[in-house]
Amino acid sequence: MQSIIEKCSRKYLTILMVDLNAEVGIDNTRYEDIMGRYGLGKRNENGERFANLCAFNKSVTGGTIFPHKRIHKATWITPDHTTENHIDHICINKKFRKIMENVRTRRGAEVASDHHLLVANLKLKLKKNWTNSTTKVQCSLPSRY
Repeated sequence: MQSIIEKCSRKYLTILMVDLNAEVGIDNTRYEDIMGRYGLGKRNENGERFANLCAFNKSVTGGTIFPHKRIHKATWITPDHTTENHIDHICINKKFRKIMENVRTRRGAEVASDHHLLVANLKLKLKKNWTNSTTKVQCSLPSRY
């Protein structure tokens, strides 16, 4: 994943949406600049790796920044409804943190998955004076997708 992130210029907005089974938890010790205190549960090994990835790339994980009820934080719940986890994440460059207005799950969305839909509200401010230059959009995924 790091090799893909390195291909993106840091001056452009980069949005990273991942399902890594990474529980980042409530405790944001050592990661105060990239995550808030509104996570869910305890950090696991994948969560530690994900937090290190975000810290190294100066990315903010949105699901931990905004206070919500527990039901709006959980992105995955066991079929018997005994365990809730926040294991899906949306991250953006720390430089663009202020455009992120909210991140939460939408439980009623029919997505044919055992995960709930994770939604981020972003408010972009566009320049008023546009030129007719060509806009370049680049998207790359690993070959396994």
